[in-house]
Amino acid sequence: MNAPLPAVAPAANEPVFNARGLLDAQIPPEAEIQASLMQRPGQSFAEWMESRVARRATRRYDWDALAFQTQVDPRYRRAQMRYVGTGGTGVAKDGNTVPAAHFTFSTMVIPAGHIGPSHIHYDVEEIFFVMRGTMKVICEKDGQRWEAVIGERDLISVPPGVYREEHNIGEEDALMCVMLGSPKPITPTYPPDSPLSKIKR
Repeated sequence: MNAPLPAVAPAANEPVFNARGLLDAQIPPEAEIQASLMQRPGQSFAEWMESRVARRATRRYDWDALAFQTQVDPRYRRAQMRYVGTGGTGVAKDGNTVPAAHFTFSTMVIPAGHIGPSHIHYDVEEIFFVMRGTMKVICEKDGQRWEAVIGERDLISVPPGVYREEHNIGEEDALMCVMLGSPKPITPTYPPDSPLSKIKR
């Protein structure tokens, strides 16, 4: 039996551990995850394998997933295209993705001059892989700040408990792959002084 989790995460940057590891309230037991990966009774091999494919032709960019951020600042406008699970944007369900077992995978379009605002994940690492464009990534923890410019085929893996924000500093739309290390990440939170921290979703 899992140890109970605290109702509220502690202060920023302080990871919480329980009997199953890093804060993971939304992760199903491993037995359920493994069962979800198996061929269902009565399902043909072809049907099973086809259910594991997410084709570009059947994807669409979801400009609404983060629309609540755009209402705060138009520079926060970005679009998510989901492939595995729903990612960390707060989208509850998407039946047009490969079910997530251990991670999520999506692509994100960030228009020139736009920003992924500062946010923090307590439960998972988050990977950004730049496919096109130039991004400045800013990370903060306990009053320390670090930034780097990443370009085409560059990757950063941001650990849990570290604030991160991404700025498209190029002159074209940037395209990134985004992976989160959980099938159902806990919705990220924002710095206390951010207007996004006051929005109820």
